[in-house]
Amino acid sequence: MALQVTKRICLRCSIWHILVRNYSQREKAEQTKALLDKIIRIDHAGEFGAKRIYQGQLAVLGNTPSGPVIQQMQDEEQKHLLEFERLMHQHRARPTVLMPLWDIAGFALGAGSALLGKEGAMACTVAVESVIGEHYNDQIRELMEDNPEQHKELLKTLKEFRDDELHHHDTGLEHDAEKAPFYKALTEVIKAGCKGAIWISEKI
Repeated sequence: MALQVTKRICLRCSIWHILVRNYSQREKAEQTKALLDKIIRIDHAGEFGAKRIYQGQLAVLGNTPSGPVIQQMQDEEQKHLLEFERLMHQHRARPTVLMPLWDIAGFALGAGSALLGKEGAMACTVAVESVIGEHYNDQIRELMEDNPEQHKELLKTLKEFRDDELHHHDTGLEHDAEKAPFYKALTEVIKAGCKGAIWISEKI
């Protein structure tokens, strides 16, 4: 009798452990899915916004000596955007509902900064790309903490795109960004706007 009771207890314990393990695995999978959705949604919005900023700058400075430099950066943002559109489809992630706002705001920021001259456009680039570079680094850390092997390909992509953005940042400095009117104030305002846009895109 005691042996039968012991067997029943062991069986119940085994079933309980299986249920707990399965629940933990499902919970972990849901957390990973939420993390990927957030990263892809934010980066898709960010690359779209960056592309629109450069398009706004090109609308003003496209026919100047700075045009080819801005065009090259815009082309790289377009490549990034296409990759995040692919990842969005692959992971069934949803875009932020604020895409129409980022469409208008990005172009307006690009054109407005370009109206200050080449230096204003490059100051905008320095501010935006510094925030994007930092944000990519934050995401890389999150993925490394979650499961670096599982996210190996995405990590490779984020590191490549981060390096592109930091190259844009350096390009802005090389093209007289710091000579823009009110450079410090201008870049700090743009950085604050970018960080706000990232925070909002994380939520909706």
